[in-house]
Amino acid sequence: MSVLPADPHLPVAHLRPPRNWINDPNGLAFHDGHYHVCFQHNPYGPEHANMHWGHFRSTDLLTWEELPVALAPTPGGEDADGCYSGNAVSDGERMVAFYSAFRTDRWAQPVTTAESLDGGRTWTPRGSLLIPDLPQGVSMYRDPYVWREGGRWRMLVGSALADGRAAALLYESSDLEQWHYQGPFLDRTPQTLAPGADTGLGWECPQYLHGPDGRGALIVSAWDPELGPRRTVAYSGREREGRFLADAPVLLDHGPDFYAPALLPAPDGRWLLWGWSWEARDQQWVNAAGWAGLLTLPREVTLGEDGSVRQQPARELLSLRDGRALTASGETSSAAQLGTVDPSFDLTARLELHAPATSGGLRLVTSADGSEYLDIRIDPTTGELVVDREHASLDPRAHGGTYRIPCPEAKTASGAAIELRLVVDRSVAELYLPSGRTLTLRFYPTGGSPWRLEAHAAGGGHIGYTVAAWNLRPYTVRREEEASAQSALT
Repeated sequence: MSVLPADPHLPVAHLRPPRNWINDPNGLAFHDGHYHVCFQHNPYGPEHANMHWGHFRSTDLLTWEELPVALAPTPGGEDADGCYSGNAVSDGERMVAFYSAFRTDRWAQPVTTAESLDGGRTWTPRGSLLIPDLPQGVSMYRDPYVWREGGRWRMLVGSALADGRAAALLYESSDLEQWHYQGPFLDRTPQTLAPGADTGLGWECPQYLHGPDGRGALIVSAWDPELGPRRTVAYSGREREGRFLADAPVLLDHGPDFYAPALLPAPDGRWLLWGWSWEARDQQWVNAAGWAGLLTLPREVTLGEDGSVRQQPARELLSLRDGRALTASGETSSAAQLGTVDPSFDLTARLELHAPATSGGLRLVTSADGSEYLDIRIDPTTGELVVDREHASLDPRAHGGTYRIPCPEAKTASGAAIELRLVVDRSVAELYLPSGRTLTLRFYPTGGSPWRLEAHAAGGGHIGYTVAAWNLRPYTVRREEEASAQSALT
């Protein structure tokens, strides 16, 4: 039996500092042989306040070094009340961060920059706004995203327009200093995507995945002026003359606890993506734990032949499997015990629901008496995979809910057969389907390890299953204080 750490919900294979608040991934760039991942961070507590940029870097996406805080508010400066979200680019020997300068005495979050000449260890803010004059008719303005394309620099800024449209605004530059406004890259009025989810009145954190064949995908985070952050939306399409000709929008992730993803173009041609997974527990619990939020696993993002945006875990993460797979296969008409796993594991499964069963799937049981569990089941009547956390925690401060991910292969006349990959890391579950669809949610088991895997069938039919599960090794993270201590010894 594994020994849980003092806080059994603190992940071991998801990036976050050991304490305090984290939200949006920022400043993703590959520079000087390192992947750089920054993030919104409050160094002083587990609540959204005092926004700085925390900073990790890695050469392989598995071993990480925590660098000093990259960006901090400047007293009396343009970012006096927070260094909010943005991105970073590698430009020769320097890195340049573009971010939202937050002050409580103005409604907009205009763009400013900071520069590093030592691989991201120290940063020098510019001390002034990069784009001081905002376009007319804008009622929200934040979160720059900069990239190089065709010998020019381009920038998107998330916004809302006074006429009710959300928009990603386009700028262009030849030198990263003088920026020329080109107009809205894409703008849309709110459109419903699923129960409780629409495309938003405003867009935060715009990201643009552009391919060599002219196709692309615009990823935006839907924001509501009353409800705040909502869900993340992807538009596939093509650019023409500075405008993005978009297909119908879709949810980028079908779970309740995923927001503000950011892209990183890797040197091998892949597009990598990290998102923010917020807490799904009451603030009282968060305060007691002393930490809040995490970054998702790095995901490879591709465009399908049909234009769909597809995600899967970065291939490097296979190295986190401990090599001792739990395997199980068979068939059951009720419940079958498959074996036990640690609180951090990586699982692949093929499930076949034979008619006339009405539902069936996997259950992760986290309490000895079986009363606490996370259910993942096929609904063949709707063609969806259902993730149910109504019984996932015996603590009443944890959120419940049932969430669905489209899975057309689950809806057939003779039964249903699906494949999936599930990565669980103590308090976060990330579900991936071969279609490239994903679902991310948080849950907070109260039982100790090991946890039990079970297959379940209901409705009088049978479910066939083939499952393989590996316990996860933790990331190797070298903290700044550890590096300082080692330097002092040598």
